[in-house]
Amino acid sequence: MIITVTLNAAVDKTLAVPNFRLGRRHRAVDQTSMAGGKGVNVARVLKALGQPVIATGVAGGATGTRIIEQLTDEAILNDFVRIREDSRMSTAVVDPTSGEQTEINERGPKVSEAELELFVDKLLYLAQGAAMCVFSGSLPPGVEPDLYARLVTELHRLDVITVLDSEGEPLRLATRVAPSVVTPNELEAEGLVGHEFADEEDRRAAIREMVEMGASEAIMTLADGCLALLGSDADAARPRRLFRATLEPLEPVSSVGSGDAFLAGYVAARYDRRSEEDCLRFGVACGAESTQHLGAGLLNPDEVERLTAEVDCAEEPVLPLKG
Repeated sequence: MIITVTLNAAVDKTLAVPNFRLGRRHRAVDQTSMAGGKGVNVARVLKALGQPVIATGVAGGATGTRIIEQLTDEAILNDFVRIREDSRMSTAVVDPTSGEQTEINERGPKVSEAELELFVDKLLYLAQGAAMCVFSGSLPPGVEPDLYARLVTELHRLDVITVLDSEGEPLRLATRVAPSVVTPNELEAEGLVGHEFADEEDRRAAIREMVEMGASEAIMTLADGCLALLGSDADAARPRRLFRATLEPLEPVSSVGSGDAFLAGYVAARYDRRSEEDCLRFGVACGAESTQHLGAGLLNPDEVERLTAEVDCAEEPVLPLKG
């Protein structure tokens, strides 16, 4: 079983608005509204790929009820803790004429200490029957930034593989307690290591730095694929290897949620015990194929298989440890 954790779940609305301009009145030519939040998006893709997945987190009010009902309608197994305050709404405006997108995400509900502890108890119970757990997205307002770090530590005691996709202080603190994999995008990675990247050499140095900070493995998602440092310095049977996986970008309908689709593809392939290269190829193909749909977490598995064969995955020299 794979668990996905979404502590700031939302109802995600995506609008297609040609020639979108601020300060103007527009009419959408297409739209979708669906249960969302990064972990929910990951769960939706995993379900589409035929993997055993359960989505958990917190959800509240009428919006929370809508999230849970939509997941149930999609036959996505879920077990959320109900909270008092209303879950958030998020809106993405996609301009099909330019390919640009604008996202507006509400802050989300406050979660009481008692509600949070109910969630922790639920997660630890679910984890007893899980092989992997994906922590995705932001934390609700007021939640201590070390929560992911605390949960990663607890799940490692249960021998669960932990995958972390977050940003800012929650990502930084959790990276220090050795999650199995961290998967920031380029902007999130710059925030994690504390400087901007000027070129590919900076990116290679940064992914090594993520591992030095504590992550067992690190993947940085990029516009055309990913850069990944996998393996272990202490395991001769599975030494450190640096990969650059790329695919010629497709003309997108919407790139909303493409990073979540990448992560789900990687997790699905790893759950199936595929090779490191195959996991990266499959993840990149899932991320790319998801851009052909309006709405996060949607893809065509048959097209993913076709695109996987087109992903180039090359090994590059691994930078040495500092000091």
